[in-house]
Amino acid sequence: MLAGICFLATAAFAQKTLIHCGTLIDAVKNEAQTQMTIVVEGKKITAIQKGFSTPTGTDKVIDLKTQTVMPGLVDMHVHLENETSKGGEMKRYQQNQADIAFDAAKYAKTTLLAGFTSVRDLGGSGVNLALRNAINKGTVIGPRIFTSGRTIATTGGHGDPSNGLSDKYTLDGQYLTGVVNGVDECRQAVRQRYKEGSDCIKITATGGVLSIAKNGKAPQFTEEEIRAIVETAKDYGFHVAAHAHGAEGIKRAVRGGVTTIEHGTFLDDEGIELMKKYGTYLVATIIAGKTVADSAKIPGYYHPLVVPKALETGPLVQATFAKAYKAGVKIAFGTDSGVSVHGNNAYEFQYMVEAGMPAMEAIKAATITPALIIGNQKELGTLEAGKIADIIATDGNPLQDIKVMRKVSFVMKDGVIYK
Repeated sequence: MLAGICFLATAAFAQKTLIHCGTLIDAVKNEAQTQMTIVVEGKKITAIQKGFSTPTGTDKVIDLKTQTVMPGLVDMHVHLENETSKGGEMKRYQQNQADIAFDAAKYAKTTLLAGFTSVRDLGGSGVNLALRNAINKGTVIGPRIFTSGRTIATTGGHGDPSNGLSDKYTLDGQYLTGVVNGVDECRQAVRQRYKEGSDCIKITATGGVLSIAKNGKAPQFTEEEIRAIVETAKDYGFHVAAHAHGAEGIKRAVRGGVTTIEHGTFLDDEGIELMKKYGTYLVATIIAGKTVADSAKIPGYYHPLVVPKALETGPLVQATFAKAYKAGVKIAFGTDSGVSVHGNNAYEFQYMVEAGMPAMEAIKAATITPALIIGNQKELGTLEAGKIADIIATDGNPLQDIKVMRKVSFVMKDGVIYK
């Protein structure tokens, strides 16, 4: 009887899924391949074969012969806890953690079904950590999350959760563990993120657009503080992402050793040369710039302090991206979704291509490049034997029309089909 049980278990484990791909972009080669088969067993890709392989025994066939197949996409800058809405800043004072969690679960599922099988969540209340864990356990449906937990910011800086709060009210101390001043507090905040279970570190090196504060460009950390954060982060195996709009703050962050610059709106020629020298990636979030610029024209959509910043900053992001890309700065895909609507992430591809980036490079910026930054290139980022089976397909060929990235017809994550 025991032998029979073992035989049945072995037979079930041996079942294969054959994905017949009309066009295949594996994110390794610089050109697409046609008429290919991906073999999936369990959570892994076990082979990629030329032609449409014939199933045997209990093999399952997925027919994507009229579609373009590629690795699951990675968005390197999202905020799954919230989403843009008119007067949305009031949610900070109205929502409890449970309210945030239910919304986050909805946004996570939307993101996965849009073809983004992994994301880097750069800052929230701490619900983002619980959401990651729930997805990993299978409790909630969503993308694989790599999160910074709470953002590290300076007093009054972009990311200080008490901004705009009346002095009649106070926040519980747990919400302020990311608000720091001085080198020692910077190091302590990184260690606190480690204790809480973060995967990376997010700092706000300059002011921001949506914070209830007047200046969105000025630097908000000293270079010494940034260097202390980066050095401590390396001790704990973290990379550091730096929100930075203003030119001086960008340069301090790059010299301080951060891995990615988020937004980079007012990046100047000196900053570009520094990013090339240090190998720093730009995550431009063009869709966020366009979203805030449009929303700021709607009366009452944003707080009065936000409107002029949004109108100034938003329209510049795409041009900065174009300048940086053409100069040779390394690029990673990111949207700042939450600032824009979740599920619309793929519009970023269109904006990147409009700015001069070839479609294949844009796709690689959302597949193999994020895997390298996060440090899990052995498992994610490309379609190769031995990699995790994160696979998507689009109606049409994005190398011919990048807009089809918004038409994801098939989503597999960890070998499980979700769409």
